[in-house]
Amino acid sequence: MAETTRTPIGKIVGASLIGTTIEWYDFFLYGSAAALIFPKLFFPESEPLTGTLLAFLTYAVGFVARPLGALVFGHYGDRLGRKKLLVVSLLMMGGATFLIGCLPTHAAIGAAAPLLLTVLRLVQGFALGGEWGGAVLIVSEHGDARRRGYWASWPQAGAPGGNLLATAVLAVLAAVQTDEAFQSWGWRVPFLLSGVLVLVGMWIRLSISESPIFQQAVAGREPAPSLPIVDVIKYHWRDVLIAIGARFAENVSYYVITAFVLVYATTSAGLSKPVVLNAVLIGSAVHFVSIPLWGALSDRLGRRPVYLLGAAGVGLWAFAFFPLIDTGNFAAITLAVTVGLVLHGAMYGPQAAFFSELFATRMRYSGVSIGSQLASIVAGGLAPLIAVALLDAYGSALPVMLYVLGAAVLTLITMYVARETRGRDLVTLGGVDEATTPR
Repeated sequence: MAETTRTPIGKIVGASLIGTTIEWYDFFLYGSAAALIFPKLFFPESEPLTGTLLAFLTYAVGFVARPLGALVFGHYGDRLGRKKLLVVSLLMMGGATFLIGCLPTHAAIGAAAPLLLTVLRLVQGFALGGEWGGAVLIVSEHGDARRRGYWASWPQAGAPGGNLLATAVLAVLAAVQTDEAFQSWGWRVPFLLSGVLVLVGMWIRLSISESPIFQQAVAGREPAPSLPIVDVIKYHWRDVLIAIGARFAENVSYYVITAFVLVYATTSAGLSKPVVLNAVLIGSAVHFVSIPLWGALSDRLGRRPVYLLGAAGVGLWAFAFFPLIDTGNFAAITLAVTVGLVLHGAMYGPQAAFFSELFATRMRYSGVSIGSQLASIVAGGLAPLIAVALLDAYGSALPVMLYVLGAAVLTLITMYVARETRGRDLVTLGGVDEATTPR
């Protein structure tokens, strides 16, 4: 067997965490802007809630592009390696976000403004669709089975890390600027900042080694499929369905808690933007810490028990979440967001290791990416849109609570029928024979 190079696991985790934080910063920044800024700048002729719906439609477009990104990046990631594709995804995401900060608004160029915004959002979604699978795999395939849940959960922490960074920048700008200045030019600053962050992420990602398991496969352990996605559908279609179902409650709950809450709190509850942004900021900080803890717990108890706890938790917490927001009390709002995100972390923490342990090596990037990103269309991408539509139609948060509960029930059923994967050897889970063996 050819000798493989291996970067220390701590450096791999750091590179993946910083890279995913930057990419999620870019992606979540758009979500926050869609709730607070874009309706007035790009859809000024619409009623307030209608403008928000249109802004969230462009937000959802990014999710539609994610499965396509997963397909393309997964294909080349399984054939060329994880590292190369992670560099490309970071460049694409950062470039699109930087250009959003340069866009003229509707007042300057009319209907071309939302059109250009939508195109750049598509590029963002395409890049993120390929980013997630590569980031979690390069850590999962470097670490050992005994602590895989813990190590692989760190790239997951990049999601709240990115949200934390995006929300913090927006909160600072909202605090130090007048609404007029923020609407005029201040909103561009966090988007332009992405250009600097990408340079940092590129320097770090270029310094790490390729996955040793992938290097072993290239050295002769496993031939590369000409079309990895075909083998995924042929041999792992059940695992793709498991990944979609597992992702459903995780995606819906997260975007309701972090994106839709900005709309609900500032319109129905009549709260100011800084109050809500600060609550999300605190909740994201706790979320960041909780994810690796849940990942470590899944190494002890298994992926399924921890995941089931999280799904049940977010489904039930939805009925406390909105009443706490309605109080208008900052402590209550912060509690609502923080508890919701901690429960979400019980799903998100074990998810990276769980998905990695479902698929064979030379089709793992494709399988993990497609399984996770197909769910993003109907779950995360539509969650804020559906929530706003339900609020607009019924004038109450109760339908939104039931929507979150329904998503939780779907994930609970999925994880109940799924097999436990903790401790699987990713090297031996490498061939078609293993992929087709009943587990």
